[in-house]
Amino acid sequence: MLKVAILDDYQNVSQEFVDLKKLSGKYEIKVFSEPFSDENDAIEQLKEFEALLIMRERTKITSSLINNLKNLKYIITSGMRNKAIDINAAKKRKIIVTGTEININPTCELTWALILGLARNFKTEIDNMYQGYWQTTVGVELKGKILGLIGLGRVGSQVAKIAKAFGMQVMAWSENLDLNKCTELEVLPSSKEDLIKNSDFISIHVQGGERYKDCITLNELDKMKNTAFLINTSRGPIINEDDLIIALSTNVIAGAGIDVYNKEPLPEGHKLRFVQNALILPHLGYVTSENYSIFFTQMIENLEACVEGKPIRLVAN
Repeated sequence: MLKVAILDDYQNVSQEFVDLKKLSGKYEIKVFSEPFSDENDAIEQLKEFEALLIMRERTKITSSLINNLKNLKYIITSGMRNKAIDINAAKKRKIIVTGTEININPTCELTWALILGLARNFKTEIDNMYQGYWQTTVGVELKGKILGLIGLGRVGSQVAKIAKAFGMQVMAWSENLDLNKCTELEVLPSSKEDLIKNSDFISIHVQGGERYKDCITLNELDKMKNTAFLINTSRGPIINEDDLIIALSTNVIAGAGIDVYNKEPLPEGHKLRFVQNALILPHLGYVTSENYSIFFTQMIENLEACVEGKPIRLVAN
């Protein structure tokens, strides 16, 4: 039987979406609910498997990992884009890489949960309610405020539409900003510097990778309003974490809403866990039952198609 590993099932919920008993006659499936301690650990635990079903941006499928998994034939990821996979290394080994569809609206929705949580001091006031206190902060309204979007792609465009419904002004910048989309959405195209200086809220919606690595450092944070908030539901390395911690700890900016990190899961003793004006979440952006249903249903479809020699939803470079 084909040996299949389901990786990084943090919540241990894959069996709610995949009928393992139904598949037991065809596949030998093992679920991994904990992240690997390091790549050597991953190599050791995965060396017997022929197929990996993975969640995007969790375990890194590096060239070294790929080349050490001698039995590996198929990599099936959630989403059609996963920068954690070395596609070229997989191609050299003739390993088939496929993906799934993904709903983008959950990330947009979570972005607004963070924006609203920061504006109305949810973290402090929720803690207050459990400790017996009552109203210790004063929030701010969104209407009339400026939202700066770094990235106006599929998610950024949705965020912009909701901002308009709140009565906010919206600016946008990216290295490949679509001016026609700006016109369509009534978004003001901006330079990066003007967006940083003028926005009351800055939300990041560009892809990860070297192009935007350290896009926000202490240099940019120093130029933000000291009343401004920074939100990141995109990729951790876009913001320099050490610089962000300094800016939050010294009140250079009012606060940050963060769902993504340089290292995930975020280590227990990480300093961001102890910064009072950081509203942090454990990468919940795409984590919804609707998305998981799509992911696992299509992962099994992809696996079946690969085994039959007719792979579907192939992931390009």
